[in-house]
Amino acid sequence: MLTPRTDSAHFQPASDRSLLVYFGRQITLDIHQRVNKLLRLLELEPIPGVRNLHPAYCSLLVSFDVLKLSHDELKIILRRYLDRLEDVRLPEPRQMEIPVSYGGQFGPDLDELAALRGIKPAEAIELHSSIAYTVYFLGFVPGFAYLGELPEALATSRLTTPRRSVPPGSVGIAGNQTGVYPFATPGGWRLIGRTPIAMFRPDRKNMSFLSIGDHVRFTPISTARFAALENS
Repeated sequence: MLTPRTDSAHFQPASDRSLLVYFGRQITLDIHQRVNKLLRLLELEPIPGVRNLHPAYCSLLVSFDVLKLSHDELKIILRRYLDRLEDVRLPEPRQMEIPVSYGGQFGPDLDELAALRGIKPAEAIELHSSIAYTVYFLGFVPGFAYLGELPEALATSRLTTPRRSVPPGSVGIAGNQTGVYPFATPGGWRLIGRTPIAMFRPDRKNMSFLSIGDHVRFTPISTARFAALENS
């Protein structure tokens, strides 16, 4: 059972060695910032016994060593962190750009998605590349960033039957989210384009191209430009 907090945060055991901190049930920028602030505070001032932190849209999963902490002990400590959130200053978000070749072999679902939404493929491309998205969190596979929120006119459900393999760099839409597949992996997002930019590279200091809190814009490019960037 969730335990209410005056600051709107709630706790819920997720396993014998993990605790979820919920900030609400709706995806909003305000809740995203609260999750991000708690994450940053815990990274700057680690709690002994806490092993991993896993942010999501509206929550932060805290994994801990059961030989050093219990759920109740961790709750007490986390409440003190929550009381300090208003004093946490987040860094200015990075402004990131991702070039995308839309449609054709790179975006096999673009035409169908546009038809479902009652617009032309060119309009779908214009809409998708018209706004800056926020990286809410990374998950699913390393380097996969969940970006929101899509223009309402583009929000479309996942495919009924997922693909067995989605090419790396594929840009997809699912619900009111968009994202880029960093690896070849099964997936059910509707594919509208592809980027030549590697979303995850273990040889980089920051292995993931995107980080939580980044602002991201997609820039349409030609297939020729895609090939040039891919081979550079």
